[in-house]
Amino acid sequence: LPGASSEAFKGVTVLAGLMVSLGASGVVGQLMAGLSLMYSRALRVGEYVRVGDVEGTVTGLGMFSTRLQTGMGEEVSLPNAVVFGQPIRNFSRLVPDDGQYIVHTAVTIGYSTPWRQVHALLLEAARRTPGLLAQPAPYVVQTALSDFYVEYRLCAQGSRTAPRRRAEAVSQLHGHIQDVFNENDVQIMSPHYRADPAPAQVVPPGPWFAPEAGPLQPRR
Repeated sequence: LPGASSEAFKGVTVLAGLMVSLGASGVVGQLMAGLSLMYSRALRVGEYVRVGDVEGTVTGLGMFSTRLQTGMGEEVSLPNAVVFGQPIRNFSRLVPDDGQYIVHTAVTIGYSTPWRQVHALLLEAARRTPGLLAQPAPYVVQTALSDFYVEYRLCAQGSRTAPRRRAEAVSQLHGHIQDVFNENDVQIMSPHYRADPAPAQVVPPGPWFAPEAGPLQPRR
């Protein structure tokens, strides 16, 4: 080629070779990560998982990317190298039947409330939530004894695989937890709790179903 012996041509050739090499290494890395995910069976289509900050149902396992459908109706495509390098939390793998998933949530309650009462209230909230199974029975564990409060975690299983259904079940469970605790005048503590307020921070049953706020009226 004309000018092939020039220093400029040699420099461009080295740069092009370096770019091709780096690009190929990225493609090979994605391919190897995809093969590792497939053969290790870390993920399966239909399972409900959490990868990093993304949570949803696995809808596709490709050679270069993994697709998740979130509970908000989004489809997220994750590069396999990212998936392979992240902790994977699987909410479906250890349940006894296909089409089920694990649901859990946590609350912090002050030491002045008997722990047996808190357990009973959380289990009642789970009982009221559609889509959560009675068998295997939900259960409560105490995960931390902090300076001002106890952290309780409610664990249950759901019966539907659609990701939106799981998101709705978690939302309804949170609503029932608030209702049950308010019914029994038990205050749900904030993680930034510092001291006991004089009145208990609860919502009495009266204003639970207050009408929604209407449109703002223009000032006169």
